[in-house]
Amino acid sequence: MARFGIRLNAVGPGEIPTEGMSKRLNPGEEPGARSRATNPMARAGKMSELQNLATFLMAPGQCDWLTGQSIFMDGAQALATGGNFYEMRKWSDAEWKQARELIEAQNAKDKSQR
Repeated sequence: MARFGIRLNAVGPGEIPTEGMSKRLNPGEEPGARSRATNPMARAGKMSELQNLATFLMAPGQCDWLTGQSIFMDGAQALATGGNFYEMRKWSDAEWKQARELIEAQNAKDKSQR
């Protein structure tokens, strides 16, 4: 596709707290708490950082020769621990059940407010 001027790059964002994401991926936790505890940079990402990367990738003349890349913007989380949700492999069945219940309750609450 490159010979036709089509560049294909992928962005793999780490945890960037938003209201919907935090309530579903970290049910019952303070937004960004898990990232502060496990991320090598001791913080979650910011939406502005993701926006800046996307703008850079799409901006004419900025990186026209960059294609076929996967860019992980996660504060080195994937390199250090194997990914954003690596620690969840240790969860018990009860912890998964509790998370599922919290997520389903949040989904129902959001749906009722539409």
